[in-house]
Amino acid sequence: MASSLAALLLQKQLKGLNRHLVDGFSADLVDENNIFEWSISIIGPPKTLFDDGFFNATMSFPMDYPNNPPTVKFITEIWHPNVYPDDRVCISILHPPVMIRISMS
Repeated sequence: MASSLAALLLQKQLKGLNRHLVDGFSADLVDENNIFEWSISIIGPPKTLFDDGFFNATMSFPMDYPNNPPTVKFITEIWHPNVYPDDRVCISILHPPVMIRISMS
């Protein structure tokens, strides 16, 4: 059930991204039969270290999306402090939530 709700949400979000284009960003499916794997392209913003760069990545969404975040991995080689050497994106918002217990004793 969760995966079907996630699939519906992802279809809606991808359709919205393609209807309301974002400068320097595009998204499509890696395989048209799998809504959980997206291919994304990013054009580096002007007047930055990434100016005129063209970067490709994949976004893999979990079956329980949006309860857990997608993973993002660059296909194009890129240096960025938030990209691990294996090309995975390291941003805290993309990590699954962690419960922290605070003791008040």
